[in-house]
Amino acid sequence: MIPQKMEKFLREALPERTWQNRLRKEGDLAFMEFGPQDVDRLSRLGIQVDRLGPYLVVCMWDEGTPLEVGGYLVVDNLAMGRPSMGGIRMLPNVVPSTIFNLARGMTLKNAAADLPFGGGKAGIVAPAHTTPAEHTEIVRRFARLIYRYRDIYLPGPDVGTNDEDMKTIAIENGLDNALSKTVDMGGNRIDKLGAAARGVVVAINTMLKEIGRMKVLPQFAGLEPPARLDMTVLIQGFGAVGTNVAAFLLDDNPADAPKITGISDASGYLYNPDGLHVRELLVQQERHQVAALPYYENVLRDVHPCATKFSNYSNDLLREDAFCFVPAAPIARYLGVDADSGASMTVDRMGNWSMIVEGANTYSPDPARRAARARMERAVYWQKGVIIASDFLVNSGGVIYAAQEQLIKTPDHLRIPDDMLGDRKAVDQWLADHQQELAELAEKRRLAGQEWLERAITRNMEELVDRLIADPDLLPFEAAEQISISRIASKESLRTVKDVMEPIATIRTDQTLKEAAAKLISIPQSMLAVVSETGGELVGVVTNWNIAQAASTDAPGSTPITEIMTAEVITAAPDDSILTVVQKLEHHEISAMPVVSNAGVIGIISSDILARRTLFRLLQTAA
Repeated sequence: MIPQKMEKFLREALPERTWQNRLRKEGDLAFMEFGPQDVDRLSRLGIQVDRLGPYLVVCMWDEGTPLEVGGYLVVDNLAMGRPSMGGIRMLPNVVPSTIFNLARGMTLKNAAADLPFGGGKAGIVAPAHTTPAEHTEIVRRFARLIYRYRDIYLPGPDVGTNDEDMKTIAIENGLDNALSKTVDMGGNRIDKLGAAARGVVVAINTMLKEIGRMKVLPQFAGLEPPARLDMTVLIQGFGAVGTNVAAFLLDDNPADAPKITGISDASGYLYNPDGLHVRELLVQQERHQVAALPYYENVLRDVHPCATKFSNYSNDLLREDAFCFVPAAPIARYLGVDADSGASMTVDRMGNWSMIVEGANTYSPDPARRAARARMERAVYWQKGVIIASDFLVNSGGVIYAAQEQLIKTPDHLRIPDDMLGDRKAVDQWLADHQQELAELAEKRRLAGQEWLERAITRNMEELVDRLIADPDLLPFEAAEQISISRIASKESLRTVKDVMEPIATIRTDQTLKEAAAKLISIPQSMLAVVSETGGELVGVVTNWNIAQAASTDAPGSTPITEIMTAEVITAAPDDSILTVVQKLEHHEISAMPVVSNAGVIGIISSDILARRTLFRLLQTAA
């Protein structure tokens, strides 16, 4: 059944006529879809359409179970490639706007990582309390819902879901229809690899090398970058990302490991200017204890009673000094310009830092949140001289590793047979029979992901510094957006007519005005291709304008189509670029044209199709 919270939200947001017009059912599965032209309806759902997206928003639920199974899918943008990639969030308070914000983050993250995949995200509106068996059943049934969109969306784990849930989805939908699967499925176990943290550490190491170039800007004139051994680091949020950031910083180059001087978690924060005993911290965390308080009570109280500071107020960590600050807690606003911002700390009380490398998801396209972000960065970057590496430039390790499960294809003989899908017991046995080969595939993908991550995030940090130096008026998040959007625009410029054209309706030369008018009414386009009776060769087009002109002269319905059609036709070739098509439409002052190849007329391209299926405006605006 549809989750009660979801139904209440949708009933309040959408009028009854939308339910009547948009609700589609396939057996027990119910769907309501909205595209970029549904500006008003999407606004009611809390989503503002802009030049990037969204491409598709779906509200969906399963009516064939007493469990509450339903949620949202947002495919934000497909310019980098199909399908989109993004995790499934499973929480009781999921709403479309949250999923859209996360999907936009994936659009920018995938583009920054130069991955050939768009950005998407899904959300399951979870019941308040579920047993493990109910959780798995909800995920399994949600897999049935998203299967419909497998060509444009690939799921991975997010808050409330994990790699075992991706295994459940793969059992239902096939190995190639889920990401971050378990190793026995050839997956990369993103949670075990600490992939997001790996990206953060690559960004820290690269930024330490690059930040000296910032001295050409007045706010960084006095900057003296330390050696890695002397760098101090604060980590807000000693969870999955934060602990792995600490471990990688220590283990990658032990001889010149930086000092981790402060960490925070739900219990409070620890700070020692000479460096914390991070190995002990990691042991405490692995025992599933809250890190800060037990560590202080069991380790530090007797050993270093004065050197290490402990407070049960976590946010006070942000008042301490360090060269690098890593926000890795699930907090959208770690800094704000005033107390009403809801941030962890106000800018006027923050410690003295030189760089911030964001390990937490902080980006939002919401206008109010963008404005708040801009105010914060003006105070931090321009006035305090702290460079900020935005989240989607640095914490893309998870999606980079996961993407290898698509980039390195599953061999045909290692795909689960179709007749086994949905049968967990049979699939488990099949996986066991192919264990060695799938493990080898997983390792091959892991190594490819590691290489891609190093290359992509190093490039991002270098380009971020380049852009900030080149334009002193840019804020760091604006420069980060430019990096992603320029990659999207570059990819978009490579797309051709065949990538976006739609089918064209045809009419034969022996048909009449009346038949043409009837066909035009029944199709979404405003043009028919007139083709020869035998070979299907294009001989003209009929548009709404042709029909209107004929009506104005009282032409009878039996008038041959050849007497009213436009015989001199401007056409596009399937390999024409999007820019070429835009230029043709503008130069000839037309709104549509047929696409013609050696095989004859194969489709239609129009200004409306371009507006719906491309981002050609970005080609003119991206830096």
